[in-house]
Amino acid sequence: MSNRALSGIRVLDLSRVLAGPYCTMVLGDLGAEVIKVEAPGGSDDTRTWGPPFQNEESAYYLSTNRNKRAITLNLQTDDGRTILRQLIKQSDVLIHNFKTGSMEKWGLDYEAIRKEHPHIIYCSISGFGQTGPYKHFPGYDFLIQAMSGFMSITGTEESGPMKVGVAITDVLTGLNANIAIQSALIERQRSGEGQFIDISLFDSAVSSLVNVTSNYLISGQVPGRLGNKHPNIAPYQTFSTQDNPIVIAVGNNHQFYQLCDVMALTELADDERFKDNPSRIEHQVELEQQLTARFIEKPADFWVKVCREAGIPCGPIYSMDQVFNDPHAQERGIAVDMEHPTAGTFQVAASPIGTSKTPVSYRRHPPMVGEHTEEVLTALGYTQEQCNQLRQQNII
Repeated sequence: MSNRALSGIRVLDLSRVLAGPYCTMVLGDLGAEVIKVEAPGGSDDTRTWGPPFQNEESAYYLSTNRNKRAITLNLQTDDGRTILRQLIKQSDVLIHNFKTGSMEKWGLDYEAIRKEHPHIIYCSISGFGQTGPYKHFPGYDFLIQAMSGFMSITGTEESGPMKVGVAITDVLTGLNANIAIQSALIERQRSGEGQFIDISLFDSAVSSLVNVTSNYLISGQVPGRLGNKHPNIAPYQTFSTQDNPIVIAVGNNHQFYQLCDVMALTELADDERFKDNPSRIEHQVELEQQLTARFIEKPADFWVKVCREAGIPCGPIYSMDQVFNDPHAQERGIAVDMEHPTAGTFQVAASPIGTSKTPVSYRRHPPMVGEHTEEVLTALGYTQEQCNQLRQQNII
């Protein structure tokens, strides 16, 4: 198909776990040809991260590796590195998340590669980046959430610091890498040259704290754990009802006045303590007490219905089964079916990218270890006999 946004772009994906594979999956969804490179036998840890498994394929691995072909290469051998260089010559992007210094040891660092292949866009993903005293430290999402400030504002005073329930810094890093790669592709159209991209989980996490970091940098006040409240907006939090909790997300004075009207608490709208958002933040505890006393009089479904009818942002707190059974989610197609040689039919979350002219596509199942090694090497000119010999030598 010619209507894929990144059709004709080849990506060599030497990454594993989440940030890199998530980045390359998005590139693949957009039409890029992605070749996933692992060590012989497989080196992406997520293949074993479970349960759950579907016919020995882990749900974790299946979630971030569609639209890729897979080969195995032993980069600790000269022949393995030679094959990789041949692939680089025919590729536009190389992405890896090896520990700092690994690619240099193999002679595959950016400065070495660009001498032969100045067109290459070379993206390095790491926990802490390519510079600084922590550059050699390994960086998993949990550690980065702890060191970036994420955990210091998540949870309550009673719970202590808490991590977000998904590896959010990996996902954000993957998206940042994706943005950087696509911007480098655009720049290459002008200059004809690639460039080096240094993306770290730590930088991505700190940057994503947006208003929290800005609040601190401007005020000098260290924020505490926010629980389900907002540091700058009120009422913007969870509330208990007669049965289940709900979320109220009032973003301006008009919505607050509408909320007071719906709850038959019009006196709050006239109260000087709650006249505007800064006042409501100052008197957040008193406001919460008065609203909670009314919310617990009726069930969640009642409040969600009347608030939505009045244009007040409000909703239930869904479990995962409720998310995927919601009629809106189903109409939006947030899950897609895929077929796999061993896992059979399974579902994964759909891409959130909705482009009218160049829609995303789901062309390839998440590949098995080295599934396309001989196919890729044959295209490079290797014979079946040579492939067999490379396999016997543990090079592929």
